[in-house]
Amino acid sequence: MTRRPAAALLVWLAVVPGTVAAAPAGGDTGASDGSPTAAGDVLSPLAEAARPLRTTEPSGPFEDLRPFGKAVGDAVVVGIGEAAHGSHDFVTFRHRALRYLVEEKGFRSFVLEANWSAGLRLDDHLLTGRGDPVRIMAEEFRDAFLLLHSQEYLDMIRWMRAYNVAHPDDPLRFAGNDNGYAGPELYDRVVGHVRRAHPDLLPAVTGLYRGLRPTLPVDAWMRAAMTAPLDERRARAERTGRVLALLRAREPAGTDDEHARAVQHATVIDQVARLYAFDLSDSRTGPEAMAYRDTVMAENTLWWHRHTGHRLVLGGHNSHLYTRSSTPALPLTQGAVLRRRLGDGYLAVGLSFDRGAVHATGQGLQNPADQDVGRVEVEPAAPGSAEHVLDRVGHRDWYADLRTAPPAARALLDVTRPKREIGTDFPPPGDHVNLLRSADLVVHLDEIRPSRVLLRPGG
Repeated sequence: MTRRPAAALLVWLAVVPGTVAAAPAGGDTGASDGSPTAAGDVLSPLAEAARPLRTTEPSGPFEDLRPFGKAVGDAVVVGIGEAAHGSHDFVTFRHRALRYLVEEKGFRSFVLEANWSAGLRLDDHLLTGRGDPVRIMAEEFRDAFLLLHSQEYLDMIRWMRAYNVAHPDDPLRFAGNDNGYAGPELYDRVVGHVRRAHPDLLPAVTGLYRGLRPTLPVDAWMRAAMTAPLDERRARAERTGRVLALLRAREPAGTDDEHARAVQHATVIDQVARLYAFDLSDSRTGPEAMAYRDTVMAENTLWWHRHTGHRLVLGGHNSHLYTRSSTPALPLTQGAVLRRRLGDGYLAVGLSFDRGAVHATGQGLQNPADQDVGRVEVEPAAPGSAEHVLDRVGHRDWYADLRTAPPAARALLDVTRPKREIGTDFPPPGDHVNLLRSADLVVHLDEIRPSRVLLRPGG
């Protein structure tokens, strides 16, 4: 399977090609896998814990989500995953959960596995109405972020903007936490802050940033950054790190908030440069680079939480939001960092499905709407897989709090099993997941549909 250069670096499942995830050697029970020959009534305790979902669509009453809200409790970051990036139903369920948590639990931010600079542009639109989200998404969601360019995400952003129009004194906010790309507005904001607050640093900062501010479209910039000589990439990281050190050494001038934001923007610029400075020609450094990426996503999420004071919904792939690794190629997950830093303040919600269709990229996939994206039919889950166990509970779509499930249900899920975790590319590499130790809640959908790919302006 081939990948575009930048997608190889930022592949959503963080899998080094050729790596096969093995089940952890310890920590699992010998519980039944729920197969017909062994199950008997073994699924009954899990069915007892399951709560049926009325719909995954972001509309209508919330009565079926009341137990979900109880499970959220006092958590300040709720990570709601997805088992496939190009799925309509996973994104719409997250949108529905966001609406519920906003309207009934006081949540006020959404953080997505997307570029920090893309998040700033969308956040500005939510707060002011400036800019066209259709154009912003078309410009920002490219290459490894291609599957975010969907009608489902546009619908969510439009709902958030409508909420802000109706609640101007209590607005919703949007952030991206990933470090695949730092847009030109980040450089402009850092330089602008230096010009206003620390003019004596302006020559040094502009000199260090010279030639780094992107002038190419996102996808072209990512390809160029990925294929640049390693020593050049490392030199860029050294320069961005020097700017960050200069800013951190200065006392805030003006408002503390302005200085904190400028330092964070410089931090993200440096995070991007350091991700590309890994030597990915050496397969041994791939897991290290992906662990760095997940650590960065967690740190950026925590900064946003501290800066806004908001309780927030965090969107991303299951493999990043789990509190335990599902593949050796991603030895440290964002969810593990958040659990370590926040304890029970972080809630991990893992999603699963039995069968259906998704959009993905990969060799030979085509779609009239976008030549880079194709529709993939996904067969029912195989016996012995995590999905096969979950799909036999009895409800079409359901969720359960694994922390409060009956002991027999917890034992059933305290086993490492194969689980489909489809990122940008198809076929998936084959993750192995212990649901009890990786997620606090599980949401299982019987059948999913592909996302609705947006045409780009002029396309």
